Amino acid sequence: MNTFLLSTSAGPWPGDPHDADDFRAGRSAETERKQAAHDEELGQRLQAAVDAVDAPDVVLAVSRHGRRTLHCGGTAPPPPTPRQDLRYELGSASKTFTGLLLAQLIRRGVLSGGEPATVCLAPARHRGATPVTLAHLLTHTSGLPALPPDFFPRSLPVWHTTPYARYPAERVIDAFLRRRPAPRPGTRWRYSNFGVAVLGHAVAAATGTAWEDLLTEQILRPLDLDDTALHAHGPGTDAAGHRKDGRTPVPAFDAGGFQAAGAVRATPHDLLTFLEAHLDPPDTRLAGALRAVRTPVLRRGLGHRHVHTTAWFRHPTDTGPLYFHGGATLGQQAFLGFRPDTGTALVALCTRRVRAHDPFVATAYRLLAEA
Repeated sequence: MNTFLLSTSAGPWPGDPHDADDFRAGRSAETERKQAAHDEELGQRLQAAVDAVDAPDVVLAVSRHGRRTLHCGGTAPPPPTPRQDLRYELGSASKTFTGLLLAQLIRRGVLSGGEPATVCLAPARHRGATPVTLAHLLTHTSGLPALPPDFFPRSLPVWHTTPYARYPAERVIDAFLRRRPAPRPGTRWRYSNFGVAVLGHAVAAATGTAWEDLLTEQILRPLDLDDTALHAHGPGTDAAGHRKDGRTPVPAFDAGGFQAAGAVRATPHDLLTFLEAHLDPPDTRLAGALRAVRTPVLRRGLGHRHVHTTAWFRHPTDTGPLYFHGGATLGQQAFLGFRPDTGTALVALCTRRVRAHDPFVATAYRLLAEA
């Protein structure tokens, strides 16, 4: 599919968006009454959606102008730790944290986004005429495939348990340095976990700071996301995933060398805090980056109808844009989204591997679109 980049990948990152104001001051008593009625109706819809999901554990959480509504359920007995207090695996929805981190490093002047990844990872290497930049990697326009060519042979023996653990950081970097991307970087959109994984290693190399430390220092700590991490801590802290049958447990997800592409795990309340910060950026050093990741940077597809920011898929509604990202691991699914026009954030989580024609994501998207 043809891709149209709305900003040059070699220049500075885009500026602030021009969406409608997220929140309005001076809300009347009548507005409050209407909000309370809406909250009650929303709670009923959330509970019905939870009951319809076929998974051992299900959490649907919504924040509307900061008012949170959360419903839990599932086909399994409630775990000892309440479902809303467990950490859930985000899979590819982790990329929203990665996009915000890179935006923050760019806003601070640490990086520009136009750095060639090869130069970051192996300065002595020739960069080439059209190098893959950090921006290409983040926006899935690097020309890299979804996964490295040798990923499947290495991972096949543990395909149903820990396939990514068989592919550590060193192999991700080596696979990137050995491969010549095609098509030319910046000309096609091709979703790539490989590319975002490389981005994490390139940013770590360029800053001289481990990826986990960067994420903690630049994103998690400023937003007070104390229940968000990159590694599992075990029962009582992390939700247990299951295979497609919804009964067979799977080990906690080990992202191996793909941390930037899918390692984040968090509680529902931390995820709502993360999304609420996008709706109403706090008066902190992160405010500019939170606004920047809402800015469209790329259009693709027939008529360039598919719009992306550096961290989110962006769809239009009658009253303003809707931002979302989904993700899945071997045993869990996640959906994150927010709407600035209605001040709504939504988190959907479940502990069963995605199945063909699974309604989980469609249900979550519809709830957000109708919020």
